[in-house]
Amino acid sequence: MKKSVKFAVAASVLTMPAMAANVPGQLYSTVHNMENPLYLPEQNMFYSKLSNGIMLKVADNSWAHREKNHDGGFEFPIVRVQEEMGYGITDRWATHFMLQYTHDNDIGRTGLSGGRLGTTYRILNLYNGFVWDVYGDIHLGGVGEMRGTYNVKGNLKNPSSVYGVFDYDNYSDGMWGFHAGTKFGHVWDKLTLQVYAEVLRTFADDNNMIRVVGDTNGAIQNIPGVGNVMMSPATQLAMFGAPSQISAKIKGYTDFSAGINGFYQFSDRWSTGGWFKFNRHSDKGVEKITTKMPNEKLQTLKLKLEDQLSNMEDGWDEYVIGVSVANQLTDNTQVTLYGEYTFDDSHRKSQNGTDVKAEMGVRLNFTF
Repeated sequence: MKKSVKFAVAASVLTMPAMAANVPGQLYSTVHNMENPLYLPEQNMFYSKLSNGIMLKVADNSWAHREKNHDGGFEFPIVRVQEEMGYGITDRWATHFMLQYTHDNDIGRTGLSGGRLGTTYRILNLYNGFVWDVYGDIHLGGVGEMRGTYNVKGNLKNPSSVYGVFDYDNYSDGMWGFHAGTKFGHVWDKLTLQVYAEVLRTFADDNNMIRVVGDTNGAIQNIPGVGNVMMSPATQLAMFGAPSQISAKIKGYTDFSAGINGFYQFSDRWSTGGWFKFNRHSDKGVEKITTKMPNEKLQTLKLKLEDQLSNMEDGWDEYVIGVSVANQLTDNTQVTLYGEYTFDDSHRKSQNGTDVKAEMGVRLNFTF
């Protein structure tokens, strides 16, 4: 009996290291490799991931691109810079912050294109390698206003014929909101697989500044006491006393994203990753134009435009595939090369549809 008890104790001691090696928190790839999709900083550890990318886009032939004479338009280089940083409050609970900046000189559009501040909690971290996280982030679109130009077309004397197209100056939606998501996966010795899903919900806001301009094309008309005048939308706006800029309350919207990530650790220094993401961007819509109109003619036009823009038909779906290769330069420093290609399906008035959309870049990761 004593021999059997001694044997059981010895066996349990010998098996403990093997079990510990299967705990995700004990694996090099989970704790130290920031490219692992299940990475979470340890307690009291900061991390930083700085991405610098160059993107190429070729615009599709959507209605909006045709109206702007930009269908088939070539946009390169589009500069994209993103900084993500985080801190481990405990080994299972972390906070994080991300800002993204995009500059597209070919269409005159630049500014913050993403921002979120939030927290992640690791609900499960099982000895067999299964991991389950939940996270929630504040959507920081309300930090800056949305800016752009609305180019009015048609005959303003017949509001039913009036329409327009936007030219955006920046990438902000001017709205606050929240992201809520979950991700789970499994860590093996060298391989990690992870899936995730999240929703974004924003709140209606009029945090925007929209310049109103009129199309300069039109018919020449003779106005008594004035003479021949090019009666274009631009001329009519001036005659009606239209404000040079307006604000509009944009309806809150809901977006959805899901994907799968794979990761493989070749050695202590080298690793690679691949991913597929689906992003659904919903149609935006104007709830009301909040700027007061100076006369009845413009008030009638305002009501007509509110009706037209209640559904802007500008949504689009994205299907993103990507790959990366990373090298661990030191215990606290990592460099990663990455590339992505995006297929998309845009709605009629979307300006985000493309025939080609590709990005490549380098990411520098640090822990301290």
